Amino acid sequence: MTTLRFPLSRIEGHARVEMEVQDGKVVSAQFQAIEMRGFRYFMLGTPAEQMPVIVPRICGVCSTAHHVASVKALEDIFEVEPPKLAKEIRELLLLGQLIQNQATSLFIFTMPDRVGASSIFHMDESEADPEQQLSLAQRALKVRQAGTNLITLAGGQFIHPIKAIIGGVTSGIKPEPAQKMLAEMEALLPVVCTLFDEYWEMSLKMKERIGTWGDDQPAYYIASTGRTGLELNSDMIRILGPNGTERASFPPRQFRTYLDYQDTEYSYAGQTSYQGEVMRANSLARINLANATGTPLADEYMQKLTHAFGKPAHPILLFDLCRGIELVYAFERAIEMLSQDLEYEDPSLPYALKDGEGFGLVEAPRGPLIHHYTVKEGLITDAEFIIPTTHNMLAIERALKVAGDRYVTPEGINLELEKAVGRVVRAFDPCIACATQ
Repeated sequence: MTTLRFPLSRIEGHARVEMEVQDGKVVSAQFQAIEMRGFRYFMLGTPAEQMPVIVPRICGVCSTAHHVASVKALEDIFEVEPPKLAKEIRELLLLGQLIQNQATSLFIFTMPDRVGASSIFHMDESEADPEQQLSLAQRALKVRQAGTNLITLAGGQFIHPIKAIIGGVTSGIKPEPAQKMLAEMEALLPVVCTLFDEYWEMSLKMKERIGTWGDDQPAYYIASTGRTGLELNSDMIRILGPNGTERASFPPRQFRTYLDYQDTEYSYAGQTSYQGEVMRANSLARINLANATGTPLADEYMQKLTHAFGKPAHPILLFDLCRGIELVYAFERAIEMLSQDLEYEDPSLPYALKDGEGFGLVEAPRGPLIHHYTVKEGLITDAEFIIPTTHNMLAIERALKVAGDRYVTPEGINLELEKAVGRVVRAFDPCIACATQ
């Protein structure tokens, strides 16, 4: 028995892949989260009202989603429904995170895979001439910065947002900063589309070069997006079957009724499944579950994807194309919202402290995120975080096995395997920092 170990880069957090090979055949492929963080235990005894400003520290990348999910879990316990304006500000906040995350994943993490490079900042002359390389990097970073700026506007600050509070948000958005953000988004939307067009073409050429779109076997899909458009601030989780039929729809408090969760001996991150079947979360799940995005340019790209790959689409490298569709959508939707009055009512309501059990759900860039709290005498007695990446764990390992079977034979190991392992894991855009709770 031979063990192959692959350290991973260009992902969030620390993980590695281990493959066991015997007689020229891959026996197993494990995706291992190799750090223990224990954030759940840090929260015990914390005053419940402090949770929304503490949990963003779980992850500097996913802090926005944790912030909003935490507030929603406490609102569930305290029985307060935030005003419509507060929900709109929170949506803008989540759109900012979607932009920041998808731009990072597409142009910094996975675009180098399209040309066989280690970084968009270090492509040699055979991959890109200096002017093209500089242009690509500058445009990618400007798009990412727009997401950062939108998070700051809607969340009060970037890394650990503070503006969402129990019962609403601290304030609306004044016309002057809204107009400034609107102008930035409008100027960058054509840049986003051009970058995505280039990415799409690079992806087609990569498929021609490596001969595959990765694991293309059917799977179940999990997301909390809407049926008629992408939705990030939802209250229902949906499961799509491999043939495109919706199999279940349920609120976050029923997740254990529908999903199976298990720990593993080799990883600090758990795994979920639907009736024992492999699930996929993240961008491909959302695009498969939604009939449309709800914005014109993104819908054109969505129709292009459906025409080329069907619906539901299954090849895993399409996750990245779906991220591009969502990036365009997030810009278009933010432009729509910033064009409207964002100070039209009081953005928060009063609430009374209560003990109880509550659930908060948001559709994070990586899939449905659930915060589950138990509060007694105003203190947290249990805090459970159901992280989107756990929904992808079985799918990642299945895709790694497919890659292993492709590049490991009785004749030897193709050196393309190491690159394939990286492509597979980055397609799912896992956040290991969040998943090891």
